[in-house]
Amino acid sequence: MLKVAGKQEENPEFATLFFNSSLIFKPGQFIMLWIPEVDEKPYTLSSVSDKKFGITIEAKGIFSKKAISLKKDDLVGIRGPFGNGFTLPKPGDSIAIVAGGCGLAPLAPLLDRINHDRVSITCIHGARSKDYLLFKDRFKFERYFCTDDGSLGHKGFVTDLLKEKIADGNTFNKVYTCGPEIMMHKVFEICEKHNIHCQVSLERYMRCGFGLCGACVCGKEVVCKDGPVFGSEKLRDMEDFNKTALLKSGKEVALDDYFAWRHP
Repeated sequence: MLKVAGKQEENPEFATLFFNSSLIFKPGQFIMLWIPEVDEKPYTLSSVSDKKFGITIEAKGIFSKKAISLKKDDLVGIRGPFGNGFTLPKPGDSIAIVAGGCGLAPLAPLLDRINHDRVSITCIHGARSKDYLLFKDRFKFERYFCTDDGSLGHKGFVTDLLKEKIADGNTFNKVYTCGPEIMMHKVFEICEKHNIHCQVSLERYMRCGFGLCGACVCGKEVVCKDGPVFGSEKLRDMEDFNKTALLKSGKEVALDDYFAWRHP
């Protein structure tokens, strides 16, 4: 059990909760957050230091709206970290980070861990408008922005910019991505076309967090245990990727219906 140490409002619908505790953590892993008398949900860590960690939450449903309304010293339960995270790039690599909306949250600790003097980074971040872009002043390197309404950067999809960067001659060793699954699937297709290794962070309904209940299966993979980060070799054989997911009842539904249920 931990007390909320602080909260930072990121934009009209996003907030980061901070906790004064250390965690042995690999970027891309997640924790289970329990709010007494409400529920328990998985969240990736968006920042980690020796004495503090933070989780960034988008207010979509009952639980998430309650989570970002928490105040300093409110008590919550934390389990984890769980799952497999991103593989760090090697010195000399050229990588692309492609994030949609809150998808920058699990990618931010990865960016913090990378030696920016030894790895070339192209970071593309998209959101509905400039007001919903996360961590605009957190990183010192150049970032490329996309907005649905054209209020900042490219008006359109992050995948448009990724294709543009590749067409301009950028040779990427790896592409890391998180965001809406339809976006990540398109990123994966672009990577396959250009023979680039891709790592994605998947979202599924997670109940236990360590592979026991089977609620989060995607194809043959158990997302909480085998993921939530998956590389190209797994994605090629993941027949449910960008197609179907399981509801809380265990019923298999189309992905659009799943996300409508998860984020009413």
